[in-house]
Amino acid sequence: MIPFPARAPRYALALLVSLLAACTTPSIAPDVNAKCPPQGPCAPCPVCATPAAPSATPIVRPADATAEPPPAVQGNWSSVKGWSEDEPAAAWPALLASCSRLARQPPWKPACDMASTLGSAPSSAQVRRYFEQHFVPWQLLNSGPSSEGLVTGYYEPLIRGSRTRNSQYAWPIHGVPSDMLTIELGDIYPELKPLRLRGRVVGNKVLPYWSREELSARGAQVPYPVLLWADDPIDLFFLQVQGSGRVQLPDGQHVRVGYADQNGHPYQSIGRWLVSKGELSLDQASMDGIKRWARENPHRLRELLNTNPSYVFFRELPASNAGPIGALNVPLTEGRSIAVDPRYVPLGAPVFLATTHPLSTRPLNRLMLAQDTGSAIKGAVRADFFWGFGEQAGREAGRMRQQGQMWLLLPKGVSPPR
Repeated sequence: MIPFPARAPRYALALLVSLLAACTTPSIAPDVNAKCPPQGPCAPCPVCATPAAPSATPIVRPADATAEPPPAVQGNWSSVKGWSEDEPAAAWPALLASCSRLARQPPWKPACDMASTLGSAPSSAQVRRYFEQHFVPWQLLNSGPSSEGLVTGYYEPLIRGSRTRNSQYAWPIHGVPSDMLTIELGDIYPELKPLRLRGRVVGNKVLPYWSREELSARGAQVPYPVLLWADDPIDLFFLQVQGSGRVQLPDGQHVRVGYADQNGHPYQSIGRWLVSKGELSLDQASMDGIKRWARENPHRLRELLNTNPSYVFFRELPASNAGPIGALNVPLTEGRSIAVDPRYVPLGAPVFLATTHPLSTRPLNRLMLAQDTGSAIKGAVRADFFWGFGEQAGREAGRMRQQGQMWLLLPKGVSPPR
């Protein structure tokens, strides 16, 4: 579920709105989150306690469970589950793509420079030796601590659409609204750097941007462009869930669209809603099962979709045979890119993932690159596995809900986020 941005908790929005209003409104009720008295116009603000950063309950520890990585990595690498079973050369193009961004950061430059000396197609033995000599594996742990977390899948879908609206193509694929504000909280509070808000201005207040249901109700009143028209609302919904995809026009031409922004509301699973209502069993709540239910219950389609207030806006991308562009702004690699929570895994970093194939116990142990994010990807041991493009990739992605372990691979001397 690609490229949805990190979003701030509700207290951050209340705090920001109260701060903005405090300098423009003569009388305002105290905000319980701000914990500061209201101020008159232009009055100097009192010294307020800096809000605490969101609690980072998941923790990160080295692979050998010691407080610091040892100077030699041999013992650490032997504890990485499945490390010797993978063919890591298959991940090398994805690593080089990550290095096109990471090499700009001094801690990563030596490792990326060394990677460039191995060329574009080293053997798996060379790749394994490269990591064992220059990297330290840090096992990611959830609170508890627990070493296992959820691994889901996503893909690049193909849907049918048109550049003009008619009775067949009636569902708009929207671009970014011109009245939506993006507020970087890190500019106000450094501890909230990964978080941003989406809002709209009403008078002298900043309010949350419209939810999916509100956007639907407002229709053409919302100032956003229509890029294309889709022929199926549930296919369009899953295009939003995946975050990018291709649209096949009536003449057979493919247009690629990618994530541009999101309305700032939290993602809610429509499959979980269907299960809670007794409409589907847990094992039926796959992408195929949800699509089948939607087509059998067209009169309840709007009700279903509106249970997820999140709404994704797209941009049209140049035609390319490479994968879709992820949050790192590099093409994703089929079977070697994952979406992660950047609070715990730096974007671009290599990660070794030990999990199982969808609906099976067959091991899936692979060197991956953290090149994407997603609004549903929260926590240290949490990953979304990119399966590629097309129907088969979609089937694998739709069935994947496995448990797994993750090792963050960092250059020697580099510590994981805390």
